[in-house]
Amino acid sequence: MRAAASSASSSSSRTALAKAGGPGRRAAARRPPPPRAALLDQLASFLGGGGGAEKRELAKEELLAVIAPLRRGLEAAPEDAARVEAAAKALERLNPTPKPLASELVNGRWELLYTTSQSILGGSRPFFLRPFGAIYQLIDAPGLRAANRESAPLWNTVSADLRATSASKLAVQFDEFGLFGGLIKIKAPAEAKGTLDTTYLDEEIRVSRGDKGNLFVLRMADPDAKP
Repeated sequence: MRAAASSASSSSSRTALAKAGGPGRRAAARRPPPPRAALLDQLASFLGGGGGAEKRELAKEELLAVIAPLRRGLEAAPEDAARVEAAAKALERLNPTPKPLASELVNGRWELLYTTSQSILGGSRPFFLRPFGAIYQLIDAPGLRAANRESAPLWNTVSADLRATSASKLAVQFDEFGLFGGLIKIKAPAEAKGTLDTTYLDEEIRVSRGDKGNLFVLRMADPDAKP
């Protein structure tokens, strides 16, 4: 009898608190909901690597929506860059390809959708010399070759040798720069090198990070293209 009375009293107290909108409830109501990317990041962190196809698609949609208006990153304010970083991390946690360099999905021509690298975006150039056409990266992991290619207005290119240093990371040694579609060729200096770590890969989207902290988001354009 005493246990039943105690249970009834506890239930009545909870009901009264809910009706009154207790302190915890009022505090929660005042907090703005977290952004979708942050929710995805929390969910992916809880579930660990991999994740289901539906969650990956939602995370990809979020990332692509955030970067869509930013002109590959050229018009990204600090708050925009923070949102992209959060969305990229949420997607990276759901990476379905833990060994991208062993996957045929990494090979081909990738179109650059977003980067934090101002040298690639041409942020320091006069506006009429900045690339306004597509920018591509071509990868041939088995052949250990790569190339970056701008389109209009300058059609610049750079080619590189690759060396795998882990299941996802490449050491990149640039060997030749081409200006105006290769009409002028310049041998790259020995110090022109870096690393590229592929942190997310599927048949459509690749996310990579460079040794200087730059983020790259790319979309597959031609899986059969070679550097």
